[in-house]
Amino acid sequence: MLSTKKITIIGAGNLGTSIARGLIKDNFPATNITATRRKVEQLEDLEKLGVTVTSDNIIAVQNADIVLVALKPFKIIDILKEVAPALREGQILVSVVSGVAIEKIKATIENPNIIICRAMPNTAIAINESMTCLAAPGTTEGQKAILKDLFSGLGQSIFINEELMDGATVLAACGIAFVMRFIRAMVQGGIEIGFDSKTASTIANQTVKGAAELLIQNRLHPEEEIDKVTTPKGYTISGLNEMEHNGFSSSLIKGILTSYNKIEK
Repeated sequence: MLSTKKITIIGAGNLGTSIARGLIKDNFPATNITATRRKVEQLEDLEKLGVTVTSDNIIAVQNADIVLVALKPFKIIDILKEVAPALREGQILVSVVSGVAIEKIKATIENPNIIICRAMPNTAIAINESMTCLAAPGTTEGQKAILKDLFSGLGQSIFINEELMDGATVLAACGIAFVMRFIRAMVQGGIEIGFDSKTASTIANQTVKGAAELLIQNRLHPEEEIDKVTTPKGYTISGLNEMEHNGFSSSLIKGILTSYNKIEK
């Protein structure tokens, strides 16, 4: 049962903290979570919720059942080398670090008894609305069930092949920022046509939420819903065509590809 597991989050920055908050919001016991950060004073809010906080990574991993590594990519190898001697057989190590393959992690910790997986959530995990992609090659069905139980409580999760993890990083994790920028543009447009900022934000936020729910609940292609609101010579099609003439879709696609190529390099 997941609630009996001890979870340690190594590198509780924005994403690591979001994971901790999401777990607590999903009724996972805060007292079963340990979070580490070099500047431990920045974890004061988590500590108030009951999370154990420390700057000592080695102590943090010793009693953990699941170790979530949420470090910056340039830090992960050094920290893995630091904690490797403290890892023990049967622990599940889950990396949420982009661009670092499972084989590289295995080669670093040099312990074949540690189960190594990758997960790519996004910051909506803090409100249990993440889209999390999981790669768990070589794991048992029981181990996959633990991972599914962990991340499904934090939103939606799916298993994918590891070679698609870079793509998942861009589409799900970077995608949060892309959608936020779209909403920001909607708000700015709303202000241009007469709404105050707060009202424009309320309208834009709910409109985006409603659009997403239509696609999720009805399992439709976006164009099917677009067709319902684009009448001949109507306002909607005129606006859409103007956006497309100015490169709306192509700019978004190019942005996704640029982020993906940055990871590949």
